[in-house]
Amino acid sequence: MRDLNRKKSNEEQRVNGYECDPIAETDLESSTSKVHPDQSHGARFRSITNDSESEGKCLQPCPLLCPQNNEELSDPYCVEESPNKITFEDITSAAFKIKCGIINTPCVKSRLSDAIGIDLYLKKDFLQATGSFKERGARYALVMLKDEQKRIGVISASLGNHALALSYHGNKLGIPVTVVMPVLAPIMKIAACRQYGANVIVDGLDMGEAKRIALRQAKEKGLTYDHPDIMAGQGTLGLEIVEQVPDIDAVVVPIGGGGLIAGVALAVKTLHPNVMIIGVESERCPSFYMARKANRPIQTAIDSTLADGLAVPKVGCNAFATANPLIDKLVVVKEEWIAIAILKLVENEKCIVEGAGATGLAAILAGQLEELKSKRHEVCSRTS
Repeated sequence: MRDLNRKKSNEEQRVNGYECDPIAETDLESSTSKVHPDQSHGARFRSITNDSESEGKCLQPCPLLCPQNNEELSDPYCVEESPNKITFEDITSAAFKIKCGIINTPCVKSRLSDAIGIDLYLKKDFLQATGSFKERGARYALVMLKDEQKRIGVISASLGNHALALSYHGNKLGIPVTVVMPVLAPIMKIAACRQYGANVIVDGLDMGEAKRIALRQAKEKGLTYDHPDIMAGQGTLGLEIVEQVPDIDAVVVPIGGGGLIAGVALAVKTLHPNVMIIGVESERCPSFYMARKANRPIQTAIDSTLADGLAVPKVGCNAFATANPLIDKLVVVKEEWIAIAILKLVENEKCIVEGAGATGLAAILAGQLEELKSKRHEVCSRTS
């Protein structure tokens, strides 16, 4: 363990109440990251303290990542050797049970259609109360809890949107919610979660670390961690798409942890097997792309991205097992096209969406989905 009393260099920075050693930049084209998940946690991130009694002790803020703690924690609902796949019946059940708390959002033809040569329809799930599709899965997971689980409460790790959704619906349903958000999470989303009454823990450099912290808290306090019901809830978006655009040819879905595309792909393919399912990731967080290459979810180096909601270093094993056989094409887009997509939505749709929600459109604007020009109706699932 490094000596925490060594003289601090001028290069050290203070970030969110912690000290950070500068990390050398690496080649983005090789999809490596400034903060690699395999690096030592203590070498990168140390809690600031003035307590002299702490000298010589481990001061790393994340107990799960401390070298002194060899205990191994696992997600009981996510076992790679035996993943929990959802079914179409799970999605239809979710649609019935969340309809009183979720908005059936419009799916409308885009003003960009003529310019890009595609009949483009946009699913506007940013009109949900907290601004994203995440409410679907959060609401369903909460209503499906047993009475004792509702009393004790739930915990999750999130960059922002799932945390917001869980906090909002937990408040509405009277269920205690704890969310672990990595230090790169937007401050406004952290504040909003607290306003909804959630217990917010800001810790971990990325989603991988935040998840491990959440698992530790779940074990120590008996809280319920994320459940496959979340994927089923997300799948209700797919049911709405095929109802609103019956003769759809393709659906383009941004990918982060994989829950959305798993649910949407299953819903759409069950009802219309010939519809093309296309997944899109930022080149700076290509976790599903890397999982496909390895044929299993693997830890992937990520970098800062406009699509921060997609910056998940490892795809969920349940989501991967469900979605991978159903995805017809996977695309990785450059950051500049995400920026252009955000701008085009402001100019043409008069709405402001975050990068994660604009990533599907980015792939179209970048010319990476030219085969869609021979189609009649294509839906870009915009989920900011």
